[in-house]
Amino acid sequence: MYSEKVMDHFTNPRNVGEMADADGIGAEGNPVCGDAMKIFIKVKDNIITDVKFQTFGCGAAIAVSSMVTEMAKGKTLEEASKITKASLAEALDGLPPQKMHCSNLGADALHKAIEDYRSKQEKK
Repeated sequence: MYSEKVMDHFTNPRNVGEMADADGIGAEGNPVCGDAMKIFIKVKDNIITDVKFQTFGCGAAIAVSSMVTEMAKGKTLEEASKITKASLAEALDGLPPQKMHCSNLGADALHKAIEDYRSKQEKK
């Protein structure tokens, strides 16, 4: 059913928590399945130096949240913007077809956090 990587990121999620002083926040949800995800990023010199997440959802949603934070940390904003649902699912050694929507949430929440950061920078 689930790969070892999915199970590892579900049972031992990385980067869980809220970030009070986040530079960008992205939220995404799926009303059909009830999953809700929030990604917080800290940015310095165009590099994501820290990432945290809060997710309410199934094991796949938690695993995707954990993996997307691992993939984004240390990347430039441009590199992190290229993380896709497909690259997320691949990094987790695949997801069952009925859980692929979870990888959309992770990529979309990260992209929204980057957009949020950029819009705040434009206002400065």
